[in-house]
Amino acid sequence: MATEFANPQTDRATLSPDGATFEIEKAVSFEAAHYMGGKPEGHPYRNVHGHSFRLEVRIAGVVKSGEEWVEDFSVLEAALKATAAKLDHRLLNEIEGLEVPTLERICLWVAEDLKASLPGLASVTLARPSLDERCTLSLR
Repeated sequence: MATEFANPQTDRATLSPDGATFEIEKAVSFEAAHYMGGKPEGHPYRNVHGHSFRLEVRIAGVVKSGEEWVEDFSVLEAALKATAAKLDHRLLNEIEGLEVPTLERICLWVAEDLKASLPGLASVTLARPSLDERCTLSLR
């Protein structure tokens, strides 16, 4: 049931986020290739192949004093795009730390790359939408 306000223009100020914890999410996409070395001859993952990836992060926290939000979405977007740019159109196996580029390891790599700029980072999800596959790393 929706909240009804006697005066929608003035009554909204009574909705206070004080003390509440919120979670916000942002996503970006990138394209990259990889292979899984060590697989037996004929295994489909052994050969270089590419995917469209969707990278999602969740930030948890309280509303910042004087800002009225947990994090500015433009700050979140800039951090995500910077991280995705390091992976976009790359052979992931050539990136330090991603020599075995499973979804799990890529999530760990992304979390490490983002932790300094996004202190409220609560989770990293990496998906391959065309395959209906996703992996989530929970950090809280």
